[in-house]
Amino acid sequence: MKQQYAFQGFEKEKMARALGKDLPISTKHSVMVCNAIRGKKIETAKKILENVMVMKQAIKYTRFNFDRGHKKKIGPGRYPVETCREIMKILESAEANAHQKNLENLCLAHICAQKASRPWHYGRHRGRQMKRTHIEIVLCEKEQKEKKAPEGKKK
Repeated sequence: MKQQYAFQGFEKEKMARALGKDLPISTKHSVMVCNAIRGKKIETAKKILENVMVMKQAIKYTRFNFDRGHKKKIGPGRYPVETCREIMKILESAEANAHQKNLENLCLAHICAQKASRPWHYGRHRGRQMKRTHIEIVLCEKEQKEKKAPEGKKK
């Protein structure tokens, strides 16, 4: 079966994609992490994810923030370590795909988290369901703007 992507933009030669299916992470945490790194350069996104994994930087929770503890300078937030670890694996896979296509100066053009099918836990407590999430990442080549040389000051 061919993989379906939510993102349908750019030329395929100038972008690299990666898809994580049925990851055992919370969809709500994934949405917040994706919002935190969307649109950033790949180096910046990796640094943010690494800082969250060692609990130096919290992810700001804007949507699912009821009863969340407040963190300095951001308000309600958390450290979703497992989610960041899984997203980092997919981000590295997308980066490897980009290097295969000889793309440089990458930025995150698209990243989204979607709810996946949730299989049941069997046994004595049947009503519980497992966490499952699909993550989609698209990297594109960002064009560098040329800086104009400053002209002499006019008097």
